Amino acid sequence: MAIDAATVRKVARLARIATPEERLEPLAQELNGIMTWIEQLAEVDTDGCEPLTSVVAAGLPLREDVVTMGGDPARVTSNAPKSINNFFVVPKVVE
Repeated sequence: MAIDAATVRKVARLARIATPEERLEPLAQELNGIMTWIEQLAEVDTDGCEPLTSVVAAGLPLREDVVTMGGDPARVTSNAPKSINNFFVVPKVVE
């Protein structure tokens, strides 16, 4: 996939990045180089490789899923900007 100056101009306009006309061609060359690297990565054989989320094999600590009564409602709503009768008060959004 070849990227030309017109494509760079269009992407810069869509991203609202001010790009001088004399920078369009060098940027197109840089982006073409990046696309070449991506194409090289696509050629790597990854069959049999498990997807990674981290290079360290670590599990997340799990807690028992227990239903509670919510503890102390007054304490829960104490940080709210506004609460009435232990309920959060929010601005009306539907008219």
